[in-house]
Amino acid sequence: MSARQAHSNSRTASASRPCQTVAVRNASIRKTLDWNPSQTTRAQSCRACAPASKEQALSALTSANSLGGHRPGRAASAGIYPLLSFHAKRSSPPPSSACSPRRPPLRPASPPPPSPSAPGPVHASTMSSAAASAWRRSLRGALLRGSPWRAGAGPSRQASTASAASSGAAAGPAAAPNKVPPPPRKGRLLTGAMIGLTIAGGAYVSTTDEATLCGWIFKSTELVNPLFALLDAEFAHRLAVIAAAHGFVPREKRPDPPVLGLEVWGRNFTNPIGLAAGFDKNAEAVEGLLGLGFGFVEVGSVTPQPQEGNPKPRIFRLKEHGAVINRCGFNSEGIVVVAKRLGAQHGKRKMEETSSYPSSNSNVKQGGKAGPGILGVNLGKNKTSEDAAADYVQGVHSLSQYADYLVINISSPNTPGLRALQGRKQLRELVKKVHDARDEMQWAEDGPPPLLVKIAPDLSKEDLEDIAAVALSSKLDGLIISNTTIARPPPAEAHPLAQEAGGLSGKPLFDSSTRVLKEMYILTGGTVPLIGCGGVTSGEDAYKKIRSGATLVQLYTALAYGGPALIPRIKAELAECLERDGFKSVQQAVGADCKPKKA
Repeated sequence: MSARQAHSNSRTASASRPCQTVAVRNASIRKTLDWNPSQTTRAQSCRACAPASKEQALSALTSANSLGGHRPGRAASAGIYPLLSFHAKRSSPPPSSACSPRRPPLRPASPPPPSPSAPGPVHASTMSSAAASAWRRSLRGALLRGSPWRAGAGPSRQASTASAASSGAAAGPAAAPNKVPPPPRKGRLLTGAMIGLTIAGGAYVSTTDEATLCGWIFKSTELVNPLFALLDAEFAHRLAVIAAAHGFVPREKRPDPPVLGLEVWGRNFTNPIGLAAGFDKNAEAVEGLLGLGFGFVEVGSVTPQPQEGNPKPRIFRLKEHGAVINRCGFNSEGIVVVAKRLGAQHGKRKMEETSSYPSSNSNVKQGGKAGPGILGVNLGKNKTSEDAAADYVQGVHSLSQYADYLVINISSPNTPGLRALQGRKQLRELVKKVHDARDEMQWAEDGPPPLLVKIAPDLSKEDLEDIAAVALSSKLDGLIISNTTIARPPPAEAHPLAQEAGGLSGKPLFDSSTRVLKEMYILTGGTVPLIGCGGVTSGEDAYKKIRSGATLVQLYTALAYGGPALIPRIKAELAECLERDGFKSVQQAVGADCKPKKA
């Protein structure tokens, strides 16, 4: 037989006897670890022996990592587990001193003798990758046994290792696994109580009516709103707009009291409480703000071209007096950006009306163009513009199709020369140009949006008479009374920030704005719808505005201090005031303090 045939026969025999091949390798590993299976005891060793033995085992592990071939059979199991049992005893630290005697290890089962026909060298191709992985895991477990990293080893692995180590021999006492102590009784009781409360709370909320749940949500905002007072005024305002734009504000799902409903300009208002211009200047959060429960929301002021406004800081809180001084100066993203936003909302509203609401022949429009409430658009002029009328006309052409009413703002104290447009001649010319621009556009059945003018509270009696005359002669659809004031009425005049330039809004403005409102109602004879704005912080304040001639009421500063919870509270208080004095609707109470009392 030639040498090549002998080598081929040798490889064939090795492949047909994997168990004998593994046994030969086991013998090689045991020799490396210096282990004699015939010994029942071993010599005493000091603590320094363990690291040397572990290094030898690591060397054996490295050799095992390079092996491959057939999967080991029963012979491999009989060879590796005695080795693991021996090495666990050998690498464990002595119980007392460095050289104290140790207990003799268990007598391992002797591996089967190697077959004489097995080849001498073990080739890498004769072991499979699965067998090599098994050897690596076994040796790694033997090396780490008894170390702190293995303290949490499960009892199942320890039991299986001890069972394998005692196969074919008497089993010794097994070490008890470390048991995890049970949680303390108080902890179990607390956990159970929390789970029970959570389940009970969820069950209660699921059975609670929607109105009660909505009230809880609005009430909870009183806990969050004081956090905004810790922030910079303009940053807090910006954060509030973002929250409303992304739906992070409560949504009113309770119907308004029927006594608050009214019809103005052919449109149906569910309640007369609205949000004044200045909060949402760029129409970012119309849907979220209407969802708070306002009867109408006014966005702006919107300028034709984008402008940054006046330098910062430009908003100052007078917390002690519930007031704010601002000199923003018509900061706006411009007509183009606002028109895109309002156009998207308008299209969404039309789709909802087509799919959800049946056609109606009523002349009173249900809701507005942007949603369930009424949307007003406040128009302003650019600071550097030389033709104010052209700026307002451009706003009418671009935004009137999305508005339920339009407002010409000529009363802001923060734009140079703007209040000069309140003169009789200037106002008449301006109103005529804007009227013509609106009427030359094509309108659907509901017609063009109403046109209003917003005036200042710092006007003399002669100025008010001029404005009333223009409103009547030009057939204005309404007036908003009033904007912020440049005066510092008491008690705000004593505040350290009272000397800041800008317009003041809030509680100190209530008396002066209500006085101008009452005078204008008398001058117009109650024929021009008026919107009362300035210093409204409660339902009683809103009621006083209505009795002074306001058909609708706006607020802004009170929302900054009171948060969303203020809106349902004002509506509830207003309904109580109307019912207290015997009014069956808001329209019956309009101008009650301006009419001659019956004898």
